[in-house]
Amino acid sequence: MPDSDEILMRLAQEGRTDAFEELVRRYRGALLRVAWSKLGDAAAAEDVVQEALLAAYAARHTFNPQFAFRTWLWTIALRLCQRQWKRVKSPSQNGGMIEPAQVDSLPGLAETGLDQLLRSERVDVLHRALNALPEPQADALRLRFFGGLPYEDIAAAMQSSVSGAKQRVKLGLERLAVQLRQWSGTES
Repeated sequence: MPDSDEILMRLAQEGRTDAFEELVRRYRGALLRVAWSKLGDAAAAEDVVQEALLAAYAARHTFNPQFAFRTWLWTIALRLCQRQWKRVKSPSQNGGMIEPAQVDSLPGLAETGLDQLLRSERVDVLHRALNALPEPQADALRLRFFGGLPYEDIAAAMQSSVSGAKQRVKLGLERLAVQLRQWSGTES
């Protein structure tokens, strides 16, 4: 298989389903991590990611290879996450608590280096703190740390400048730290 996502997408546009399957293999884990971090429910995250991949496949003929495939896909996924989030208005059916089994079931999560944090007893606090942030900052943090995206891709997916993406991540981290300190009672 070719290395370039754009070449794979061109092949998918020509009817090569194996090319699109390779793109799914490349992005599914990161998409799931971001969707799960936003929605707080593994089943809902799986549904959103499946919908995003199906939407990308259905719209494959509209993809413009002058732009990055990953940006196009992340934009689709973020919009679907936001739509689902607004529809449910709750991070999960269990009040925002993330079950350990849900964390374990997400493919590639250990690869992010966040597995120790996510397995800790404070995973629910982190999740609620992320959801308490303004949506642009929370989504920028999710894309950066759960999705592993560089700032350029975050900017493109969120339709902002690179400096805007960096600012959202910086402000998000600052607010997240304040929120976590307040909740733990160690405000300094």
